[in-house]
Amino acid sequence: MKIHLALNVMLFLALIIPGSALGGESQPTPKISITQDTKHALIYVGTYTGAKSKGIYLYRMELNLGGIIRRGLAAEVASPSFLAIHPNKKFLYAVSEVGNFEGKPTGAVNAFAIQPDTGRLTPINKQSSGGDGPCHLAIDASGKMVMVANYGGGSVVSIPIGGDGSLGAIGSYIQHVGSSIHPQRQSRPHAHGIAVDAANQFALVADLGLDRVISYKMDPSKGTMAPHLIPWIQLTPGSGPRHLAFHTTGKWIYVINESNSTINVLQYDSAKGQMTSIQSVRTLPESESVANSTAEIEVHPSGLFLYGSNRGHDSLAIFGINPVTGKLTVIGHQSTLGKMPRNFGIDPTGRFILVANQASNNLVAFRIDQKTGQLSPTTQTISVDSPVCVKFLLE
Repeated sequence: MKIHLALNVMLFLALIIPGSALGGESQPTPKISITQDTKHALIYVGTYTGAKSKGIYLYRMELNLGGIIRRGLAAEVASPSFLAIHPNKKFLYAVSEVGNFEGKPTGAVNAFAIQPDTGRLTPINKQSSGGDGPCHLAIDASGKMVMVANYGGGSVVSIPIGGDGSLGAIGSYIQHVGSSIHPQRQSRPHAHGIAVDAANQFALVADLGLDRVISYKMDPSKGTMAPHLIPWIQLTPGSGPRHLAFHTTGKWIYVINESNSTINVLQYDSAKGQMTSIQSVRTLPESESVANSTAEIEVHPSGLFLYGSNRGHDSLAIFGINPVTGKLTVIGHQSTLGKMPRNFGIDPTGRFILVANQASNNLVAFRIDQKTGQLSPTTQTISVDSPVCVKFLLE
């Protein structure tokens, strides 16, 4: 089901188009740095492994017409449920979301070299994640450290990255403590998502079990992180913050809440690493009451649109971003043409979204309207078992 909210689109466009009759005074618009001349991108897809899936799969996308070609298995690895590409584009890192690694109750982090001719992955080494069930990781802008969120263990760790892409020993281990109001999901901490600010000073961690976004000061030269003097922002009890995304300007953070299907807009003070909540919006249509949990959130490269995935409603929620305030206006909802959209990726040129529908075992591509943010299905639907993460790498 595709729902077009025409009035909201008109109101949003009035905000972003200078001199618009609806918008009144002209509003500044952010610079759009989209390299539309780029022709191809590699796509890495992380999966939950089992009888059919064996690890990370590789595809190649033609970015003018949107055609996708399967390149096969890029690397065999246990349940690589989240991936991150090094800033130098030479290495890829993946969690193994498991509860046992080398006989200990932890998951693992895997380092791979990206082969420049084929895009396939060559293992470098692996390390313990320091906790059970690692589900997310992020790399600092200098490429000197990777930070991992352990959902099962409720902890975060930092791991130094060597010049050859290899992982060192754990540099920092921080155990979250506490609980919130949901008796099953929030009886203990569940670190779930990490984002690094534009200044490469702070790492912000969403903890679903605590209803908090927690601020950590990074030291990439040492591969460490430490609790900040302004430690966290407390969100609505029972909301369950899962993932977060910075705006392209670095001024705002968007937090998608798994349990109550909302998004918090946070004003971000980069000098202090401090967050202030300025808005909360639903990810579901106002009249919708279907059982739902959210998953991924991403800002369009233009900075004008925001997308979040709904599992249950099986849709992407589409929002316009006010370039002055950072606040959101609902544009509409697009069916993902599958079930349980766990994750999605926006290609770096901003032309396509590729959605990983975990329960229906397919990837579905949508073209993005550059003026309205609306999505239209392409002919590209790809079968893959339990896809849970999508990462693009421009060629």
